[in-house]
Amino acid sequence: ERRYYYWYYKKVQRAYPFARIAADTLLVINEELEGIKSKRKRKKKIKEIQEFMEGEFSDQLKKLTKTEGRILIKLVHRQTGQTMYNLIKEYRSGWKAFWYNSTATMFRLSLKNEYQPDTEGLDFIIEDVLQRSFVNGSLEKQESKLHFDYFELMSQLNEIDIEKLITDYINKYMK
Repeated sequence: ERRYYYWYYKKVQRAYPFARIAADTLLVINEELEGIKSKRKRKKKIKEIQEFMEGEFSDQLKKLTKTEGRILIKLVHRQTGQTMYNLIKEYRSGWKAFWYNSTATMFRLSLKNEYQPDTEGLDFIIEDVLQRSFVNGSLEKQESKLHFDYFELMSQLNEIDIEKLITDYINKYMK
């Protein structure tokens, strides 16, 4: 169980910084867009920021594994309060969101995945990794936009079988 937990721990550690950057960037975008009334200028500004972000992080994101990508999708929901699909739809277009999600589907990913640590065992493990990492200082804490109490979840999901969850995950997505 420890080995499986540590494997997942490394994946969360690798994906979390990107989710933080996404949340911080979203705040900056919203601040900059507040003063822009013209739809055309808003689209131009969004496109400008997207191109910068792609240039800055594209190579690093391409190196993420599918598991890290799946975790990143969930962490972006945790950090922003919106799914990746909804973010793309809001800032680009529904058409782009559809195509990005269709492309993600080829890799057995979904941009519509939500972070639900109260009902999903693997999401609880992600939250557990995050909370432990915040305490030991390996990750810098950023509050979640979603509302849940980690300690209450801990008592609810105390009996989860980590090895079974991760084995099921591997059998479902890795083979």
